[in-house]
Amino acid sequence: MKIALIVILVLAVLLIGWGVSVNNRLVVFNESINGAWAQVETVLQRRYDLIPNLVNTVKGYAKHESGVLEEVTRLRSQWGEAKTTDSKIAAANQLEGALARLMVVIEKYPDLKANQNFLALQDELAGTENRIAVERRRYNETVQQYNIAIAQFPASIVAGLHGYQRRDVYFKSDEAAKQAPQVNF
Repeated sequence: MKIALIVILVLAVLLIGWGVSVNNRLVVFNESINGAWAQVETVLQRRYDLIPNLVNTVKGYAKHESGVLEEVTRLRSQWGEAKTTDSKIAAANQLEGALARLMVVIEKYPDLKANQNFLALQDELAGTENRIAVERRRYNETVQQYNIAIAQFPASIVAGLHGYQRRDVYFKSDEAAKQAPQVNF
């Protein structure tokens, strides 16, 4: 009787220890997602801060192309007003498309491309876009690791008991990005 009680206690302690270990691992994954999202927001904020300088520089050279500039400014404001992760991702994707159209406008103005202020801003914006791509990839990888961890058995049992739920907010490419760009000389 004593041996059976000891075996049951040992098994209970092992089971509780395993559950605590799995829960702690899920907490780490959950916080990693939050940290990865904070990094995405940091580089998106950097882009948000650079855009007014870029737009003002371009405005000096391309006053009649105001439609594109107004769209960039409007989308920048939408990102600033976005509250949820979903709305921030959507606003960031739209802003990315508008910035691409702005670069097409810039190609029309050789004097603008030679302006030192513009060149510096363009380099900063290109660097920022690269940072955004890296942080988006890291965020997506972190969400994927978390989703795998909470779906795997037997960790899924602990995840269910503690209310961990799948996160489906990933950065995805725009449908237009799937088409190869046409380059004509």
